[in-house]
Amino acid sequence: TTLDENLKMISDSIRYLKSHGLTVFLDAEHFFDGFYSDPRYTLRCLLSATDAGVDCIIMCDTNGGTITTRLREPIKAAMEAVGTPLGIHAHNAADLAVANTLAAVEMGVAQVQGCINGYGDGCGNADMISVIANLKLKMGIDCVSDDQLARLTEVSRYVSEIANLPPHPRQPYVGTAAFAHKAGLHVAALLKHEESYQHIDPALVGNDPRILVSELAGQRNIQAKLKEQGVDIALSREEIRHLLGVVKLMESRGYQYEGAEASFELLARRSRPGYQAPFELDDFMVVERRHPRPGEEDEREMLSEAMVKVRVGDEIIHTAAEGNGPVNALDAAVRKALVQFYPTLEAIKLVDYKVRIIDSAAGTAAYVRVLIESTDGEHVWTTVGSSTDIIEASWLALADSLEWWLGRREASL
Repeated sequence: TTLDENLKMISDSIRYLKSHGLTVFLDAEHFFDGFYSDPRYTLRCLLSATDAGVDCIIMCDTNGGTITTRLREPIKAAMEAVGTPLGIHAHNAADLAVANTLAAVEMGVAQVQGCINGYGDGCGNADMISVIANLKLKMGIDCVSDDQLARLTEVSRYVSEIANLPPHPRQPYVGTAAFAHKAGLHVAALLKHEESYQHIDPALVGNDPRILVSELAGQRNIQAKLKEQGVDIALSREEIRHLLGVVKLMESRGYQYEGAEASFELLARRSRPGYQAPFELDDFMVVERRHPRPGEEDEREMLSEAMVKVRVGDEIIHTAAEGNGPVNALDAAVRKALVQFYPTLEAIKLVDYKVRIIDSAAGTAAYVRVLIESTDGEHVWTTVGSSTDIIEASWLALADSLEWWLGRREASL
């Protein structure tokens, strides 16, 4: 195909579509790279589309490598060459897709393209979540209603679920860490003036502020976090100082409470005099066997069996159960013992199970951190356990999950 033939193909295609009463947008692929390679021919392509009656021309940064300072000259030239409305389609290979989109709008571009959460090939497209929030809140462009803006976080997470991709915690505006605060100084300032460490009110985009508890936390973090979680525990200044010390000690052993609020709440409750756990695991043993699959002598499968001794009050229950792996077997055996006393435990389901290697240099002797996300169909909570033994770490997280739910349920009765 010659250059002139290409121009004719552009105009013929648009005329054909327009003759059928369609609205036609032309995606000018490689527009920016093409402009810097051959600006005259690039603009002739736009003119051919305009003469054919195109409704809008989308300038595409197909390779995603155009930096914002080199965006302006091609856009200005396009605006001077044609009177057709222009749009922008930015890819994120240089991590500038959102910035380039906003810069194009500032120059007068009327239409923007992107994807929710920035999903797309390679490094993705412009994140429509950030584009919408910036247009509305930072540039004063009323592209969505206030009610629609307040559903941005919900939309982001819904699309993540549909795409079967985990939400990015550090995604601007809608991520769980977007308005999270860890350092004690930051939290102290935030409690006095929210705008000191938050560029907008999180509620505007349907998000919430989060106070994190970690080795960087101060006493105000502890107070604010308990209040945030709706935990009504009156702690003295000395008790808060002690609890903060316990948090830092546990984190030195591999625990992390930033994403495990239920375990943090239990830590606070256990620090109070007179707290009594609803159950205790006195002892357990897990056996792993590899045996022939029934009816298939040449096929073998793993079988896990757990035996536990669980104490509820003064009573000790000894049970055993098989499972799909050691953690599942341990879970089944403990539940088998506890449902005799707490039948509603059957409602709890494990939603997610994550394992993190903390000190990989230690090899197979490394500490591991296990995070368990659970639900009862109405609420979702996360707990944490840490140990050099993955089964023990899993049990600690699992026990916290069951204990937290039982405590909350008892308090609501």
